[in-house]
Amino acid sequence: MPGNLLAREQMLGALVMTARRYSSISDSRWLRGASVAILALALAGCANHKKELTTGSVPSSASFSKPVSSMNASELAAAAESIGQAYERNPKDRAAGLNYANMLRMTGRNDQALAVMQQVAIHFPSDREVLAAYGKSQAAAGQLEQALNTISRAQTPDRPDWRLKSAEGAILDQLGRSGEARQRYRDALQIEPNEPSVLSNLGMSYLLAKDLKTAESYLRNAAGQPGANSGIRQNLALAVGLQGRFGEAEKIAREELSPQQAEANVKYLRSILSQQNAWKKLAKDDDKATN
Repeated sequence: MPGNLLAREQMLGALVMTARRYSSISDSRWLRGASVAILALALAGCANHKKELTTGSVPSSASFSKPVSSMNASELAAAAESIGQAYERNPKDRAAGLNYANMLRMTGRNDQALAVMQQVAIHFPSDREVLAAYGKSQAAAGQLEQALNTISRAQTPDRPDWRLKSAEGAILDQLGRSGEARQRYRDALQIEPNEPSVLSNLGMSYLLAKDLKTAESYLRNAAGQPGANSGIRQNLALAVGLQGRFGEAEKIAREELSPQQAEANVKYLRSILSQQNAWKKLAKDDDKATN
């Protein structure tokens, strides 16, 4: 599977697992488990966007035989090994450490990425971009409270960064603090109006709350913005499909992708939508609980 679909595979796989678990656990809190995947997606969206922080980004594609975004899993692993060798030669090299941690996260090696960023942060304890990358590594490794604290320290009140606001929102959503999360997303949108990755995160926050119509509204807005990427369109496809509009969802999932990529996305989308009965049962149980 192409490298830029790895995060999508993880998200959809986690959602399927939580949906299946619901068949034996009649508790609406199962949906919180899906937010682990949403968090990974939101943080990945911050990292992959064209306006990302330049320091600590994945090295130029000129360093490899093909663009990082089009690498498959084995090619990404080989690229990570190459960058890891540069880091091993000089563990105090800021750029090498940031690059290596980013590549490790892209290949799902979150605990190792966190260990690398812990070392980088020791050498650069006041560096804003290092702290931001450290916080993202903590979040990816499940250390949510620590990640929130680290990213908050990376933020500066006089020059707030919308990317960090959005990352804070993703972590707060995972912690179940949706009201605070959405305020962070709105703060980010005040700094960077109509930023598609933030609109997408906001939409996914409503999806976690089972407000699918509101989720679709934000995700459709996000998908219509200049610079919207395939990941945002797949989020929209998920929100549409969960409302029972399967044909429309598959059409969205196939847009602007190669046949191979489109088929992979549709396959996982179908896996999610096959769990539609769990979502319907969840809604009925919630209605009973509020009556």
